[in-house]
Amino acid sequence: MKILWLQSAGCGGCTMSLLCAESPGVFDLLKGAGLSFLWHPSLSEMTGAPVHRLLQAIEAGEQPLDILCIEGSILRGPNGTGRYHMLAGTGRSMLDWVQSLAPLAAHVVAVGTCATYGGVTSSGENPADAVGVQYDGSHKGGALPPGFTSRAGLPVINVAGCPTHPDWVTETLLLIKAGELPADALDGYARPRFYADHLVHHGCPKNEFYEYKASATHLSEIGCMMEHLGCIGTQAVGDCNIRSWNGEGSCTRAGYPCINCTAPEFEEPGHGFTETPKFAGIPVGLPSDMPKAWFMALASLSKAATPPRIGTNATSDRITVPPSLKAPKR
Repeated sequence: MKILWLQSAGCGGCTMSLLCAESPGVFDLLKGAGLSFLWHPSLSEMTGAPVHRLLQAIEAGEQPLDILCIEGSILRGPNGTGRYHMLAGTGRSMLDWVQSLAPLAAHVVAVGTCATYGGVTSSGENPADAVGVQYDGSHKGGALPPGFTSRAGLPVINVAGCPTHPDWVTETLLLIKAGELPADALDGYARPRFYADHLVHHGCPKNEFYEYKASATHLSEIGCMMEHLGCIGTQAVGDCNIRSWNGEGSCTRAGYPCINCTAPEFEEPGHGFTETPKFAGIPVGLPSDMPKAWFMALASLSKAATPPRIGTNATSDRITVPPSLKAPKR
């Protein structure tokens, strides 16, 4: 299968993340699966006129296109022309190219939250009218219409994340190659369910603190960050703490709260990323599938039962009180 990768408005961080795929590396992995790039603007040698000829050949039906990957949001401004972002040397906007090439691809994959829903580049007043490939925030209809489907009959596959996990990209491509990514393998926002059926909360190293509602009060403390520091890992989809980044890391493992970067409109939460909104002292961002009254009752019991070890360690930047040794049998 041949992949055409276009980079639109964004930081290029998802390509940087993809290059961190390891054991095996991304090139060996894709080659072994029979996947190769027709062109990638950061990784391919070809540039200028030869790239333009390649795009024209795809457009003319002379070069088959199996997978179109798009990284970065699509700029529709000014006034729907897309001319805030021209594809250099072609005289045409990226918006125009995406709308022309997407119907020719067997599969269309939006890589990263900018490409999926607009992401950081669409935040604020959004004067460039940045949108995702098929979504504008949480609403269908971005650069492509709400009802768009590729030649394979699928909507745009949204591999969300800011940046997205390298394994999410490679696994999506491998599943496409194997013919194992049907419509029911995508969630309600068209994210692949192999990672979107999990929560960031699953496997979080702070779960013992969460169970007792033993909370950190400042960054770098090792307690749970939900109550005071804005962590919404109990609501955010992603297997970040199950398949860690580069074999060892994740945001919460590094002591930073989950900001739900796989979700539409995560970039504008209405408060600081390290702040937990509260009403009458009660955190607003509770687990999405737990009634508030149940959570508060559980939290009260948990706090009352918190072992001194956990309560002390929660507001420390390292383990201060180790687990006690089990008394020997007499």
